[in-house]
Amino acid sequence: MKEQESGRWVEWLLPLAFIFTSGWLIWHTPNFILDFLNPDEGLAGQLSELMERKDVTPDMAGLFGGYADMMDWAALILTPLIFIVGVFTVRRASMEYPYMWGCDKIALFVGRITMMLIISMTLVMLYEVFMRYALEAPTLWANELTLWIAGFVFLLSGYYAMQQRSHIRIFILYELMPRWLQHLCDILSVLIISTFAFFLVFGSYKQIFVNKFYKWEMFGTAFDPPIPATIQPLILIVVVLIAVQSFVNLIADWNRDPSEIIGDDIDEEEIEAIKRSVGSN
Repeated sequence: MKEQESGRWVEWLLPLAFIFTSGWLIWHTPNFILDFLNPDEGLAGQLSELMERKDVTPDMAGLFGGYADMMDWAALILTPLIFIVGVFTVRRASMEYPYMWGCDKIALFVGRITMMLIISMTLVMLYEVFMRYALEAPTLWANELTLWIAGFVFLLSGYYAMQQRSHIRIFILYELMPRWLQHLCDILSVLIISTFAFFLVFGSYKQIFVNKFYKWEMFGTAFDPPIPATIQPLILIVVVLIAVQSFVNLIADWNRDPSEIIGDDIDEEEIEAIKRSVGSN
């Protein structure tokens, strides 16, 4: 059965919708901290004052007697739903790694989200350049927003790169080994990645999720985005995802010829696609 081609409109719309709903959810997370985590009186006062300044819909009453309003709850429900639909509808592009399991679609959809984030970051930078040099009215938020988005791009692209087997690898010795020794090296690599992920999470979970996320630490600028409260927890999440993906890759590639994984051959189709994208004949 021929696989459907990537690039359908839904593969643009769903990542953008996910970015919008998850962005709304992140921006209003203090409301859910107040509703669900029952912070002490001092922290509750700080978060309440923060949301008075940051809430996009300050006049909308909270649901169920809490702080989170109808828009916040809609974002909380829609974000995982959009992600699930996106995972089930994403299609592999011709230049992506051809051998996939069902769980690999999670990384593919994360890759699509990352691509849309790059476009969003570029638009923010262009807007700031226009405002600063054309209208001489620079913004207070563009630099921090670009930095924030770039953090998400850097982390999420690492997870996507692991699934695509496109991370940096040196095969000088690996190619000279017999297959059983290559398997041993593959197992050792997964064990090292998993051990690193375990100790990173074990050693920093409390500091990050209690001191950064629970207290919703902000960046301390005029725009004041919650970069520490979001990026640092995401580091732990992505490291765990990379460790899990490395194990999935190990199982998926166990009986595959190393040349299919390493991909030393020149991809003529990819070269032609690059030529077309830059207008070269």
